Amino acid sequence: MAPSRNVLVIGGGAAGNALTILLRRAGVAVDLVEARQDWNATAGSGITLQGNALRVLRDLGVWDRIDASGYGFGSVGITAPDGTVLHVQDDLRTGGDDLPATVGMRRPRLQQILIEAVRASGATVRLGTTATIVEQDDTGVTVRLSDDGREARYDLVVAADGLGSATRAAIGITDRPEPTGMAIWRVAAPRPAGVTRTDLAYGGPAYIAGYCPTGEDTLYAYVVEANRDRAAIPPESYADEMVRLASAYGGHWPEITKTITDPAQVNYTWFDRMLVEGSWHRGRVVLIGDAAHCCPPTLAQGAAMSLEDAAVLAELLTGGDAWDDALLSAYYERRIGRVRAVVEASVQLGQWQLDGVRDADVPGLMARTMSQLQERP
Repeated sequence: MAPSRNVLVIGGGAAGNALTILLRRAGVAVDLVEARQDWNATAGSGITLQGNALRVLRDLGVWDRIDASGYGFGSVGITAPDGTVLHVQDDLRTGGDDLPATVGMRRPRLQQILIEAVRASGATVRLGTTATIVEQDDTGVTVRLSDDGREARYDLVVAADGLGSATRAAIGITDRPEPTGMAIWRVAAPRPAGVTRTDLAYGGPAYIAGYCPTGEDTLYAYVVEANRDRAAIPPESYADEMVRLASAYGGHWPEITKTITDPAQVNYTWFDRMLVEGSWHRGRVVLIGDAAHCCPPTLAQGAAMSLEDAAVLAELLTGGDAWDDALLSAYYERRIGRVRAVVEASVQLGQWQLDGVRDADVPGLMARTMSQLQERP
């Protein structure tokens, strides 16, 4: 491939960071711009990474640090609200037998590991900076960077700027995230000694109450309910609201709820869904990650799909073919079926709860969807 090719990556989350690392490894010049000055101001208390996500992280060269920072496990429990275990299902090793089925970890720690790998790659990083597309043609894209107002020319611009992607709108893709009707309360907490896997309780005052171990001494806990008007929930009440919902659950929940005291540590977020159909690019500007698709975390596959996007796009861009419409269309075709299956299943799992379906085959849908992810994307 031509050594003079250069790429602008807009957004320094999981997808943008992963793509930057992979392109730099292949010798592509990459500028990464991130709108936040604090690159690791990462919302959310924890993240569940299944094998197909771990496979990409290993390809990035960061698996040892992920392994040392998280908590690996291999099953999920379905419980009654009182904590009675109704079913334990082994997780599929979607990344292969040489990786754990699942690793839980603190989300800010994952971001820090990726940040360090981006900096080590030699990419140019500009924080507190946004990029505006000025014009593009068959050979590249001209953008204006907000930190100094200068214009720069790139062979390709990658929009990794998340759910509310300004770049997506700027290139005329009108899809926007839509609420599914659910919302989630999340908090980091000390891990009771008996918590060694994810457990999910369905029913009770919330639709789902669950937790995931994130380290030797930590977990993140979450409670899913119907979404509420965000403006009607004062932030200083977040801890009280989460405790009110979680207090109805048994098992390990009483020990967890005792530690939920600081409202600043509780995160409240609506579930959204979006899937851009048709193509994920316009000219030389292409979407990856949450800028192209998002779904509820009911399958814990959001980050995995973003990381896979980066891996597939990097493979195509560094494969020696021309950077043209055919290549970017091939990227979309490689990704759309797999991503659609995850988005639709993730939404369906929540919709069953919203509709009060009592005999829904939750374990079956989870297993069928995850089985499709065992093959490399």
